Amino acid sequence: MNFMNQAFLLAKKAYSHDDVPIGAVIVRDGKIVARGENRVQKSKNPTLHAEIVAINKACKKLNKKFLDECDLYVTLEPCAMCATAISFARIKNIYFAATDEKGGGITTNAKIFETDKHLWKPNIIQMPEHADKSAQMLRDFFKQRRNSKI
Repeated sequence: MNFMNQAFLLAKKAYSHDDVPIGAVIVRDGKIVARGENRVQKSKNPTLHAEIVAINKACKKLNKKFLDECDLYVTLEPCAMCATAISFARIKNIYFAATDEKGGGITTNAKIFETDKHLWKPNIIQMPEHADKSAQMLRDFFKQRRNSKI
């Protein structure tokens, strides 16, 4: 199973309810244990990013506060809030499609894991083969939002 493709399906779901199209899946032992898509607009809650939704579901399903045996696949580089939540959840690996030049918290801007004082540092793997698909989905979404406000 291609986990990043599953994350893209969730990004499309977020798009369908007028949320920024970002999707995330959490995987353990080669199986998806939790899925999440952005729900900020739908739930009117600024903290319900795809990663946070997936982390909450995984913790509940596995009945664990630490997800150190799990990997996260997400369509866009996590923001600083999500990167910190990933650290607190002790997720082993982060796989992401596109970097986020404006709001990224891992490789751009905040660079959360570049401090020696951070509690947990996951392995970070960018999947550039999926970056264009993610970036195009985001461009289409924001273009549609701009056009609908005219």
